[in-house]
Amino acid sequence: MTPTDVVTGARIAHVGVAVRDLDDAVRFYRDILGAHVHPPQAADGARIVGVSLGDSDVELLTSDDADSPIGRFLAKRGPGIHHVCFRVPDLAAALEQCRRAGYQLLDQQPRPGADGHRVAFVHPKATAGILLELTD
Repeated sequence: MTPTDVVTGARIAHVGVAVRDLDDAVRFYRDILGAHVHPPQAADGARIVGVSLGDSDVELLTSDDADSPIGRFLAKRGPGIHHVCFRVPDLAAALEQCRRAGYQLLDQQPRPGADGHRVAFVHPKATAGILLELTD
């Protein structure tokens, strides 16, 4: 697979937003924006609710565990955009391409994420300060 093949067809899968109060955030997206709200789930120490607005998705994330990734994010930075997730045709190939290009990875191998998808994160130091999640 060539580098172009790895990124051809890549698209934004969702934007992850860290929130302090999941119920308040869900109410805004559902009642004001008319979003379809998906059932809550848990991954990586976070409580997650996906919301769909047409063909766009947002992942609302919170945690009661101060030592979880989302708990630490909220304590340090407060609510806001946590990550942008890109769907790629071949996650393993995309990670290998990142390694060869010298990008710092938080996950060397895909791992289970929300909705049963495999995910891996690229360190924000490698991507202009934005935590990027890759999924297939």
